[in-house]
Amino acid sequence: MDLIEPTIQMWLTFAIVLGAIVAYAYDRIPLEISSIATVALLLFLFEVAPLVGPDGERIVTMRDLLQGFADPALITIMALLVVGQGLVQTGALNGPARTLVRWGKNYPRLVILACLVTVMVISAVLNNTPVVVIFIPILAALAERLGKKVAMVMMPLSFAAILGGNMTKIGSSTNLLAIGAYEQVGGPHIGFFEFTVPGAVLALVGFAYVVFIAPKLLVDRAGIAKRLAGGGGKQFLFQMELTPDNGLVGQTAVAGMFPGLKDVTVRMIERRRAKLLPPYDDITLQVGDVVLVAATRSVMTELLNASPDLVSSAEGEDVDDKAGERRVIAEAVIAPASRMDGRTLSQTGFRAETGVSVLGVQRRSRMIRAALSQLRLEAGDVLLVMGSRSAVLALRDNRDVLLMESSASDVPMREFAWRALAIFAGVVATAALEIMPIVVASLIGATLMMVSRCLNVRQAGRSIDRRVFTIVGAALALGTAMQATGGASWLAHAVIESLRGAPVWILLSGFFLLIAFLTNVLSNNATAVLFTPIAVSIAAELGVDPMPFLLAVIFGANCSFATPMSYQTNLLVMAPGHYRFIDFMRVGTPLIFVVWITFTLFVPWYYGLL
Repeated sequence: MDLIEPTIQMWLTFAIVLGAIVAYAYDRIPLEISSIATVALLLFLFEVAPLVGPDGERIVTMRDLLQGFADPALITIMALLVVGQGLVQTGALNGPARTLVRWGKNYPRLVILACLVTVMVISAVLNNTPVVVIFIPILAALAERLGKKVAMVMMPLSFAAILGGNMTKIGSSTNLLAIGAYEQVGGPHIGFFEFTVPGAVLALVGFAYVVFIAPKLLVDRAGIAKRLAGGGGKQFLFQMELTPDNGLVGQTAVAGMFPGLKDVTVRMIERRRAKLLPPYDDITLQVGDVVLVAATRSVMTELLNASPDLVSSAEGEDVDDKAGERRVIAEAVIAPASRMDGRTLSQTGFRAETGVSVLGVQRRSRMIRAALSQLRLEAGDVLLVMGSRSAVLALRDNRDVLLMESSASDVPMREFAWRALAIFAGVVATAALEIMPIVVASLIGATLMMVSRCLNVRQAGRSIDRRVFTIVGAALALGTAMQATGGASWLAHAVIESLRGAPVWILLSGFFLLIAFLTNVLSNNATAVLFTPIAVSIAAELGVDPMPFLLAVIFGANCSFATPMSYQTNLLVMAPGHYRFIDFMRVGTPLIFVVWITFTLFVPWYYGLL
């Protein structure tokens, strides 16, 4: 087997690939800049030193290098992110999440583990992209409610789906492409469960790493973003006026806690001018009680979503809940020399003047033991306000308060939850049953989410991660250059030649490791198509069964763990997990070696190559 003659373009492409990996791993360089610089260097290289075929035509054109930005896989990812945002903005998965939380209160790890096992098993027989799309919001909500870090479950979710794809013929598109290329070069028909046993062994060993080791290597970077959005641990004071139809009426305190007010602290109950202070023992809530509670913003937002009538405004009036009106929650600080200083909210006429309701007040100076409607405000108090986006943003021009714009977040449109669920189910079913390509189904779903008002254009645009967009375009450009210059084939032949004369199992192991490395630089599908003919030729030259070498291609190409652009599900979890490129390298690279060692120990023995 003769080595391919290297060219200057090949060596320069290798240098750009290495530089891109180093730049991605260097946290101080934004991923977008690294990606755009990579594409720019490739364009410059093939413009200054073009690859020309025998007919004088360019082998690599600017269109070839840039077409990755219009790749169907990339468009699919963008559209699915919009569909997922529609579920978030409507709170459509709050119900399933609450059910899982109830099951997981006593065994949280068991419930998360059950979800990951389910993902791995389903991914063996379904396209794993829609499977991950289903479980991203569920696991995110479950982790948050159980006090777990979302980053600890997002990457394991993606890896579990990829591992599950190893178990059957249709487990991933990589499997189908490799098998198709194998049959085209004269290989026998591959059955549905032909490689289920070795695939399951690799999946189970890899899954043990994903569950027990991967979470310890992950870093939670959502803290800052959460604090900016008001998701931190600071508490506001809220008041509730109990009406006859309120579900809290009739509840009796147990060990000082009311069953319907979990995760909140009851500071005071005002009953017919009498003030009941904690600790509460055998106190039963009655109609007309004004309950003053302290809770974090996220907890009260959740209660407000579940029961809009539960919280009354700090002015002692009901909170407006106009159906179909999109509302925003934000924080505003009472400015120095504000005319609100020393007055109650009703005296300021804040709601009548601004159209914005005050839900809660935060004051760090001392404990408040008075109903918020009677509280005299002070400069420095933080108000939690809710209203239409235009009304809340208009507070920027209000001299009495300082709007903290970074704290603004949308209130879920609960009345549109069923629309969002129906659209989401339609996208998943259409793609899973292969009624139409997933890119078509996801684009239609994203459009319907906006047309049906489950989310607006601004929210849809915010859900699209520019890091994902640029990194995929750059990765596909690198893959195009590697294939066109013969770099991938040159590496394959170099490894084979270096291992010539070694036992078959060592050659098989080295071949697997090479593919596992390249699949994280090229696309996994391109790697499978490129290396399947090479695998067949190696097996023929050695006079052995080609099946183990085909599995080296399939399992190796599925080792898409070390870079986010190597597989669609990695890109899907990158934004919700707040991951960086280096996170995938740190967590995914050891998993590649775990799978490689398992493959080396099991597959040669299973096929009698030892």
